[in-house]
Amino acid sequence: MSIANEKVKVLIIGSGPAGYTAAIYAARAEMKPVLYTGIQPGGQLTITTDVENYPGYPEGIMGPQMMEDFRKQAERFGTDIRFGLATSVDFSSWPLQVTFDEEHVIEAESVIISTGASAKWLDLESEQRLNGHGVSACAVCDGFFFRQMDVAIVGGGDTAAEEATYLAKICKKVHMLVRKGELRASKAMQNRVLATPNIEVHWNTETKEILGHKTVDGVIIRNLISGEETTLDIQGFFVAIGHTPNTEVFKDWVTLDEHGYIKARPGSTHTNIEGVFAAGDVQDRIYRQAVTAAGSGCMAALDAEKFLVAKETATIEE
Repeated sequence: MSIANEKVKVLIIGSGPAGYTAAIYAARAEMKPVLYTGIQPGGQLTITTDVENYPGYPEGIMGPQMMEDFRKQAERFGTDIRFGLATSVDFSSWPLQVTFDEEHVIEAESVIISTGASAKWLDLESEQRLNGHGVSACAVCDGFFFRQMDVAIVGGGDTAAEEATYLAKICKKVHMLVRKGELRASKAMQNRVLATPNIEVHWNTETKEILGHKTVDGVIIRNLISGEETTLDIQGFFVAIGHTPNTEVFKDWVTLDEHGYIKARPGSTHTNIEGVFAAGDVQDRIYRQAVTAAGSGCMAALDAEKFLVAKETATIEE
């Protein structure tokens, strides 16, 4: 049975490091946060295996387990965690209204958007099957596991170029697979890639299949001009063709940048809508790390708390 117009102080939409951290801070401040997980509870880290670069885990930790730890900590302080998807919002007046699963309407005094961004994939069966087992969408996150190995990276933009040069520092050989006969990256990044001796650029190339059973052990590539297929011996396969911020439901209300990410006021998590805050990858297309997402989740909770205190003070003075 749906509940119409339930009222909450702090509504958090999304359950990755940003959402859970916001929940921990909001709950400890006795703001009684309600958090909706979205369709992927725990966010992208739930499809990540070893996480070795998050502070506090000296031996590393599996991504799903780390998100479970985040969830338990948020619950410990009283966060009401629910499974559900935001299907529409109305930010035209305060309190703010968000509808979940097309039927459950919540009136919130403040909203923290932490819905993240989803990596774009090649839509190969082998890519999804080996995701987290040699296939990754984040070279900075996972490149360390492939030190002194041969890897491949797909993409021709700035992100792909940056990640290729990063991988080249720790990997033996980097095969860069580019669909066109040129890179879309900035001239400076192009020069850096082409000047790096252990990066081999394969022009006019598409990925046919990633090879391997439990881990990646090769990739079949096809030249789009000649049709020739080649098998590369690699141990890691990185996809760097971009991310899609999960902002569709908010786009008519909050200001987005040219890439679709929520624009937050510099030095804060404030959006253009009073009482609406954005944290994590949904507003960060540059860093996209668990630790930076968690940090912005903390900021969002503190910003929301200040906003609510100011609202209460103004009400009392009236």
